[in-house]
Amino acid sequence: MRILLTGFEPFGDDSENASWEAVKRLPMLLNDDDSKIEIITRKLPVVFATAPVQLRQFIADVNPDILIAVGEAGLRDLISVEMIAKNCADARIPDNDGYQPHGEPLDDGEAEWRTRLPAKEIVTALCQAGLPAVESYDAGLYLCNAVFRAALRLFDGPAGFIHVPAVRQAGQASVGSETDSYRSQTTTLDTHVWTVPQLTDALSVVCQIAAADSARA
Repeated sequence: MRILLTGFEPFGDDSENASWEAVKRLPMLLNDDDSKIEIITRKLPVVFATAPVQLRQFIADVNPDILIAVGEAGLRDLISVEMIAKNCADARIPDNDGYQPHGEPLDDGEAEWRTRLPAKEIVTALCQAGLPAVESYDAGLYLCNAVFRAALRLFDGPAGFIHVPAVRQAGQASVGSETDSYRSQTTTLDTHVWTVPQLTDALSVVCQIAAADSARA
C-alpha cells in the first residue's frame, strides 16, 4: 500500500512548518521490512498558482494508493481531520509569491467536497492512542483548503487533509490567525503540549487507519 503524504514549506515570517517537519520523519517510522505500507513524502510550496500543479506531478510520479495532505494550523491544539474542502480562496496574508485572493473560486465544481478518508475511525484511533483529535468542518480558505480541494479533484482514490498544531522546535509560530479562523473544538481544559515526534506518531496512526480502510474496500 503506497501512501503519498505532502507537507508545506514555511510561510509568513516563520522558518519552519510543522506539517513538513512531521511528514518528512514518517518514512523512518513506517518504511521497514515488516511494514505493508510504503510512505512517500513531498513538500509543497505555499503558493496558490503552483501547489496544485506540483501536487498533480507528485501524483503522476508516485502513483499512490492513498493521498494525504498535511498542513499546520496556528490556533489549534488538536489534530484536525478535515471533512470539507470549500470552493473558495480567501487569504488574510499573501502566499509566498505575494498573491492574496479574496473570495475567488478554486475550480468549476460544487461549493463543498467531502473527504475520502475514514475520518471517524481516524479520530477514534488517535484519541485512543493519547493523541487528541477532532473532525473539523473548517479547513480555512488559505493554501491548506486549496490543496485539500486539489487533492480531491486530481486523485480518484482515498484522499483527504490533516491539520496539525503549529509546533516549533525553536521559538513560537508567528502564523495562525492570519490563515485559520477555526476556533471551536480546539480549546480544552487540559491543553496537549505537542512535539514534532508526536505529530509524526499521529500521522503514522492516520496512515495505518487509512490503509486498513482501503484494504477492506
